[in-house]
Amino acid sequence: QVILAEEFARAGVPTGGPNDVFGIQMLGNTLLLWGTEEQKRHYLPRILSGDDRWCQGYSEPNAGSDLANLGCKAVLDGDEWVINGQKVWTSAGHLADHIFLLTRTDADAPKHKGITFLLVPMDQPGIEVRPIEMLSGDSEFNEVFLTDVRCPKDAVLGEVGRGWPVAMTLLGFERGEAGAVLPIRFGEEYGRLEALAKQTGRNIDPLIRQRLAHCYTKVQIMRFLGMRTLTQFLQGKEPGPDAAITKLYWSEFHKEQAMLGVDILGADAMVPSGRWPSNSLQVDDPGAPNDSASWVGTMYASLGGTIYAGTSQIQRNIIGERILGLPKEPSGR
Repeated sequence: QVILAEEFARAGVPTGGPNDVFGIQMLGNTLLLWGTEEQKRHYLPRILSGDDRWCQGYSEPNAGSDLANLGCKAVLDGDEWVINGQKVWTSAGHLADHIFLLTRTDADAPKHKGITFLLVPMDQPGIEVRPIEMLSGDSEFNEVFLTDVRCPKDAVLGEVGRGWPVAMTLLGFERGEAGAVLPIRFGEEYGRLEALAKQTGRNIDPLIRQRLAHCYTKVQIMRFLGMRTLTQFLQGKEPGPDAAITKLYWSEFHKEQAMLGVDILGADAMVPSGRWPSNSLQVDDPGAPNDSASWVGTMYASLGGTIYAGTSQIQRNIIGERILGLPKEPSGR
């Protein structure tokens, strides 16, 4: 995937769409570790071909950063699970025909137990997808309501009641693998940023030059972080808490780089014009025109990057508690 990302970026091929992220990067890799042989044979070819389009059913109105607080329930009825609940901030839910869901299957178990990871088709009665309009006017995120939704008994990834480790593996791929692929795309974006500075004449400003150099340096650091993560994956290791370092680094960096693009544009960014980004998840396409709308849209997306896949505050908690061994953050009272 990293080699493909490098070649696609070099050829100017758009990447980072919903199937790349939710299908291949997240669910596909998790299936390789946790799926049965039958699940791998059925789902993996359809993920690679794009025949199945997936979205992620994790966050709920009362279960965002505290994901284990989820209330979406699944009850076994003969050979089928019956699911009732709500998911929110579901990226590309309006485009998907399948959703991987965290559900509570044992209400009496401790919070992190009794959770089951289900693979659910969306083309059935009982599923309602409501787009959420953002400040930019896009509707990338959605609410998903599930009323007596059904899926087969064997549509469980991992074991019944033990979906939490599966969910954490998937989050590790979401956070960690992005660290191996995104530096390539951020490097391409940096090239556009440098061209924008020359195009606007802002490259003669010493402060702009200093910020450009800072961004370039951070892209190179991310490449080394990404190679470390990739090496662990190639050695067959599951994503661990160090994926939080990668996620925190790239998401905070991208906010900085995108904001520099807006600052270079100056007043032109106040009334964006031209082509908006084709992908609101992370960065615009390689070779995208340096329109003000492209950079303003990218800046909006970069702010979301510090929230989805675990907020920057949560990543700092993971680093402090699970890597540095610091005491847990006291709960609010």
